[in-house]
Amino acid sequence: RLGKALEPYHLYWMEDPTPAENQDAFRLIREHTVTPIATGEVFNSFWDAHDLIRNQWIDYLRMTIVHGGGITALKKAADFAAVYQVRTGFHGATDLSPVTMAAALHFGLAIHNFGIQEHMPHTKLTDEVFPHAYTFNAGYMHPGDAPGLGVEIDEALAAKYPYQRAYLPIARKLDGTLTDW
Repeated sequence: RLGKALEPYHLYWMEDPTPAENQDAFRLIREHTVTPIATGEVFNSFWDAHDLIRNQWIDYLRMTIVHGGGITALKKAADFAAVYQVRTGFHGATDLSPVTMAAALHFGLAIHNFGIQEHMPHTKLTDEVFPHAYTFNAGYMHPGDAPGLGVEIDEALAAKYPYQRAYLPIARKLDGTLTDW
Protein backbone atom coordinates (compact mmCIF):
# COMPACT_ATOMS: atom_id res chain seq x y z
CA ARG A 1 0.00 0.00 0.00
CA LEU A 2 2.84 2.39 0.77
CA GLY A 3 4.37 2.10 -2.71
CA LYS A 4 0.99 2.67 -4.35
CA ALA A 5 0.26 5.66 -2.09
CA LEU A 6 3.62 7.21 -3.00
CA GLU A 7 3.15 6.92 -6.78
CA PRO A 8 1.71 10.45 -7.24
CA TYR A 9 4.93 11.89 -5.75
CA HIS A 10 7.20 10.26 -8.35
CA LEU A 11 9.91 9.24 -5.89
CA TYR A 12 13.35 8.58 -7.29
CA TRP A 13 13.12 5.29 -5.41
CA MET A 14 11.73 3.55 -2.37
CA GLU A 15 14.74 2.08 -0.58
CA ASP A 16 14.68 -1.30 1.12
CA PRO A 17 10.89 -1.64 1.43
CA THR A 18 11.56 -5.08 2.91
CA PRO A 19 14.72 -6.76 4.17
CA ALA A 20 16.85 -7.71 1.17
CA GLU A 21 16.98 -11.32 2.33
CA ASN A 22 13.19 -11.63 1.88
CA GLN A 23 13.34 -11.59 -1.91
CA ASP A 24 9.88 -13.01 -2.54
CA ALA A 25 8.48 -9.92 -0.82
CA PHE A 26 9.99 -7.80 -3.60
CA ARG A 27 7.85 -9.71 -6.08
CA LEU A 28 4.75 -8.89 -4.07
CA ILE A 29 5.72 -5.21 -3.81
CA ARG A 30 6.52 -4.99 -7.55
CA GLU A 31 3.09 -6.46 -8.39
CA HIS A 32 1.38 -3.63 -6.51
CA THR A 33 3.35 -0.50 -7.36
CA VAL A 34 5.32 1.22 -10.08
CA THR A 35 7.27 3.26 -7.50
CA PRO A 36 10.94 2.47 -8.24
CA ILE A 37 12.57 0.10 -5.76
CA ALA A 38 16.22 0.14 -4.67
CA THR A 39 18.09 -2.37 -2.53
CA GLY A 40 21.42 -4.07 -2.13
CA GLU A 41 23.59 -2.30 0.44
CA VAL A 42 23.95 -5.58 2.33
CA PHE A 43 24.71 -7.73 -0.73
CA ASN A 44 28.08 -9.44 -0.82
CA SER A 45 27.97 -10.92 -4.30
CA PHE A 46 26.20 -10.83 -7.62
CA TRP A 47 24.22 -13.89 -6.54
CA ASP A 48 22.54 -11.94 -3.75
CA ALA A 49 20.95 -9.74 -6.42
CA HIS A 50 20.55 -12.26 -9.24
CA ASP A 51 16.85 -13.11 -8.81
CA LEU A 52 15.86 -9.54 -7.96
CA ILE A 53 17.46 -8.33 -11.18
CA ARG A 54 16.39 -11.24 -13.40
CA ASN A 55 12.77 -10.90 -12.31
CA GLN A 56 12.91 -7.08 -12.49
CA TRP A 57 11.70 -6.78 -8.91
CA ILE A 58 14.08 -3.85 -8.33
CA ASP A 59 14.97 -0.78 -10.36
CA TYR A 60 18.25 0.18 -8.65
CA LEU A 61 21.07 -2.02 -7.41
CA ARG A 62 22.66 -0.46 -4.29
CA MET A 63 25.69 -2.74 -3.74
CA THR A 64 28.97 -1.25 -2.63
CA ILE A 65 32.31 -1.94 -4.21
CA VAL A 66 33.89 -2.71 -0.86
CA HIS A 67 31.20 -5.23 0.19
CA GLY A 68 30.26 -6.55 -3.25
CA GLY A 69 33.54 -8.19 -4.18
CA GLY A 70 35.48 -5.29 -5.69
CA ILE A 71 35.35 -3.50 -9.00
CA THR A 72 35.50 -6.63 -11.17
CA ALA A 73 32.68 -8.36 -9.29
CA LEU A 74 30.53 -5.25 -9.33
CA LYS A 75 31.13 -4.80 -13.05
CA LYS A 76 29.65 -8.26 -13.62
CA ALA A 77 26.62 -7.40 -11.49
CA ALA A 78 26.13 -4.05 -13.26
CA ASP A 79 26.43 -5.65 -16.69
CA PHE A 80 23.85 -8.31 -15.76
CA ALA A 81 21.56 -5.61 -14.34
CA ALA A 82 21.82 -3.63 -17.58
CA VAL A 83 20.30 -6.53 -19.51
CA TYR A 84 17.15 -6.13 -17.38
CA GLN A 85 17.10 -2.30 -17.35
CA VAL A 86 18.17 -2.16 -13.69
CA ARG A 87 20.36 0.84 -12.97
CA THR A 88 22.91 1.42 -10.25
CA GLY A 89 22.60 3.62 -7.19
CA PHE A 90 25.67 2.72 -5.21
CA HIS A 91 25.70 3.12 -1.48
CA GLY A 92 27.82 6.15 -0.56
CA ALA A 93 27.26 6.76 3.11
CA THR A 94 29.94 7.92 5.52
CA ASP A 95 30.38 4.39 6.88
CA LEU A 96 32.45 3.91 3.71
CA SER A 97 35.81 5.58 3.20
CA PRO A 98 36.69 8.29 0.69
CA VAL A 99 38.54 5.56 -1.22
CA THR A 100 35.29 3.63 -1.64
CA MET A 101 33.44 6.83 -2.56
CA ALA A 102 36.02 7.61 -5.27
CA ALA A 103 35.91 4.04 -6.57
CA ALA A 104 32.10 4.14 -6.78
CA LEU A 105 32.18 7.48 -8.57
CA HIS A 106 34.74 6.34 -11.14
CA PHE A 107 32.93 3.05 -11.59
CA GLY A 108 29.58 4.78 -12.14
CA LEU A 109 31.11 6.96 -14.82
CA ALA A 110 32.40 3.87 -16.64
CA ILE A 111 29.14 1.94 -16.99
CA HIS A 112 26.16 2.70 -19.17
CA ASN A 113 23.42 1.78 -16.65
CA PHE A 114 24.57 4.27 -14.03
CA GLY A 115 21.56 5.67 -12.19
CA ILE A 116 22.76 7.90 -9.37
CA GLN A 117 25.58 8.06 -6.82
CA GLU A 118 24.62 8.47 -3.19
CA HIS A 119 26.85 11.01 -1.46
CA MET A 120 27.09 11.86 2.21
CA PRO A 121 29.98 14.21 3.03
CA HIS A 122 32.66 12.90 5.32
CA THR A 123 33.83 14.92 8.30
CA LYS A 124 36.46 17.58 7.79
CA LEU A 125 38.95 15.41 9.67
CA THR A 126 38.28 12.38 7.44
CA ASP A 127 38.81 14.56 4.38
CA GLU A 128 42.11 15.80 5.86
CA VAL A 129 43.33 12.25 6.48
CA PHE A 130 42.16 11.18 3.00
CA PRO A 131 42.64 14.17 0.69
CA HIS A 132 40.85 13.48 -2.58
CA ALA A 133 40.32 14.94 -6.02
CA TYR A 134 36.58 14.30 -6.24
CA THR A 135 34.24 17.15 -5.45
CA PHE A 136 30.53 17.68 -4.93
CA ASN A 137 28.94 20.89 -6.15
CA ALA A 138 25.37 21.87 -7.04
CA GLY A 139 24.14 18.29 -6.88
CA TYR A 140 26.90 16.83 -9.05
CA MET A 141 30.01 14.83 -8.22
CA HIS A 142 33.16 15.37 -10.24
CA PRO A 143 36.05 12.86 -10.14
CA GLY A 144 38.82 15.41 -10.56
CA ASP A 145 41.88 14.78 -12.69
CA ALA A 146 44.30 13.20 -10.21
CA PRO A 147 45.79 9.83 -11.20
CA GLY A 148 44.13 6.59 -10.13
CA LEU A 149 41.11 7.07 -7.92
CA GLY A 150 42.46 10.43 -6.84
CA VAL A 151 42.63 9.66 -3.11
CA GLU A 152 45.73 9.96 -0.94
CA ILE A 153 46.32 9.20 2.73
CA ASP A 154 48.10 11.49 5.16
CA GLU A 155 49.76 8.77 7.21
CA ALA A 156 51.22 11.17 9.78
CA LEU A 157 47.81 12.66 10.49
CA ALA A 158 46.17 9.22 10.48
CA ALA A 159 48.68 8.02 13.08
CA LYS A 160 47.33 10.64 15.50
CA TYR A 161 43.99 8.81 15.49
CA PRO A 162 44.62 5.14 16.29
CA TYR A 163 41.96 2.67 15.30
CA GLN A 164 39.24 2.13 17.87
CA ARG A 165 37.04 -0.86 17.33
CA ALA A 166 33.37 0.00 17.02
CA TYR A 167 30.25 -2.09 16.73
CA LEU A 168 26.89 -1.53 15.14
CA PRO A 169 24.15 -1.13 17.71
CA ILE A 170 22.37 -4.27 18.78
CA ALA A 171 18.67 -3.82 18.26
CA ARG A 172 16.34 -5.57 20.69
CA LYS A 173 12.61 -5.55 21.09
CA LEU A 174 11.08 -4.62 24.43
CA ASP A 175 11.04 -8.31 25.41
CA GLY A 176 14.80 -8.60 24.72
CA THR A 177 14.50 -10.46 21.41
CA LEU A 178 17.19 -9.60 18.88
CA THR A 179 15.84 -7.87 15.78
CA ASP A 180 17.08 -6.26 12.59
CA TRP A 181 18.09 -2.62 12.87
